[in-house]
Amino acid sequence: MNNLEQVGQAFDWLGVGVIIAAALVTVALAAKAWRSSGADAAYVVTRRTLGRGLLLGLEVLIAADLIRTVAVDLTLESVAALGLLVLIRTVLSFSIQVEIEGNLPWRSPTQR
Repeated sequence: MNNLEQVGQAFDWLGVGVIIAAALVTVALAAKAWRSSGADAAYVVTRRTLGRGLLLGLEVLIAADLIRTVAVDLTLESVAALGLLVLIRTVLSFSIQVEIEGNLPWRSPTQR
């Protein structure tokens, strides 16, 4: 395993760690919101906090994929597989962002 592969693997672990940390923080914040403001507030906190954590984790995982693209022997098959993975993660990131914000990025909040 060369250095770039190790860096890519480190980014993979970092991305997973970010998602796990976001889940733990979300549980704590949701419990606090539930106690102070009720179930509706806990739902909003859970949705936003977990969504943002997932977005950050997916961005780190995309970075790991890009680093690994440079590290491997570039064949059409390896580039296509990594490209598909990046595309899927990008679509997931976009979907989560739209879900968190409540509108499409190119629309202002007043155009809902």
